[in-house]
Amino acid sequence: MKPKTVAIIGAGGRGTLFADIIGEYGHLGKVVAVAEPKDDYRQSMATKHGVKKDMCFNTWQEFVARPKLCDAVVVATMDREHVEPAVACLNKGYDMLLEKPMAPSLAECRAIEQAQRKSGGIVAVCHSLRYHKEFRKVRDLVASGAIGRLITVDMVEGVATWHQAHSFVRGNWGNEAKSAFMLLAKCCHDIDYLCFLTGQPARYVSSFGSLTYFRKENAPEGAADRCTDNCPCEPTCQYSAIKQYVNSDRETWPPKVVSYDHSYEAHLKAIQTGPYGRCVWKCDNDVVDHQVVNIQFDNDITATFTMTAFTMECARRVRIHGTEGEIWFVPGCITVRTFADKGVNEIRLAPETGGHGGGDQRVVREWLTALHTRDDSKIVANAQESLRSHTVVFAAEEARKRNTLISLDEFSAS
Repeated sequence: MKPKTVAIIGAGGRGTLFADIIGEYGHLGKVVAVAEPKDDYRQSMATKHGVKKDMCFNTWQEFVARPKLCDAVVVATMDREHVEPAVACLNKGYDMLLEKPMAPSLAECRAIEQAQRKSGGIVAVCHSLRYHKEFRKVRDLVASGAIGRLITVDMVEGVATWHQAHSFVRGNWGNEAKSAFMLLAKCCHDIDYLCFLTGQPARYVSSFGSLTYFRKENAPEGAADRCTDNCPCEPTCQYSAIKQYVNSDRETWPPKVVSYDHSYEAHLKAIQTGPYGRCVWKCDNDVVDHQVVNIQFDNDITATFTMTAFTMECARRVRIHGTEGEIWFVPGCITVRTFADKGVNEIRLAPETGGHGGGDQRVVREWLTALHTRDDSKIVANAQESLRSHTVVFAAEEARKRNTLISLDEFSAS
């Protein structure tokens, strides 16, 4: 079986991850092209995967301008740069793996879905929770009737204070105008999983939340604009950039994103001049640091989702309640309780390596397999499924901003 040839558009953290996973399944796929504006990242990927010089491009526009060069593309650019390369590549006949979120507006998501319908290309959107070993087991238990008829679901995503500060205050996703609102950028995974779990259309949604803590007025007295500006608070501050990005293991995530060069001097210079050295209370961030979403699904199923930065744990927890039992899921353990016999069954699945509990690997493997078979029935997060759950996300954010209840039927028709 000849491996399918793949181009990586966007060689940052996620693009590099996808390329490496494709490398793990060398019998299924091979990275043969890369489009990335940053020289170091582009060259690193080219060297690692043996990409020829004439298949390395500074921009996706340069790549698309050429005659079709390979079988498929991975679009892993920044969120606001998804729609143009995605639509252009689909129109050119490429199959596609698209990093979530699809795009930062509902109109752009619809444009991608429509381009897929027109081209007939095989598209997988990287909603990794659908493929996560434990989350998939929970969904299978519910679908099997293990707790009777599904009634309510409560899901919590603990972003963790350090992760919020890194990614959604100082980092690329802190400002909505530069990336996307928090529920889309971080939590479209979770809303998508709720849609997948319930298996029912969402009908109504409401939401509440705000940016409460990471604001200028909450900065400690005397705090400097940067941790390196002789800030008197830095030695005891939990958000010290010096501690997190310099006096740390600089080759692990998240410190490694600060600088391509992982020397002490390079990281120190990066926080002295770049975004990751800013005081977390004095950034240009505007995305929420906590939010609650309430969803009414068909079949009288209700669900809540809570995102909070204010936890030490960077993890998701789910409680599911049915007519005959309940499921409590925390990382590492799925507990099924049945009412009639007061039974308690703890299910512990062997841990898997890789991002999102092996979910990232499964997304890529099933996508590559579909490219060979031309059967996309096992891709559970295709363009249509992703558009449906993205619509709920956009409706929830509209409900939060307007402080109102949104009808999904009316919102989808608008």
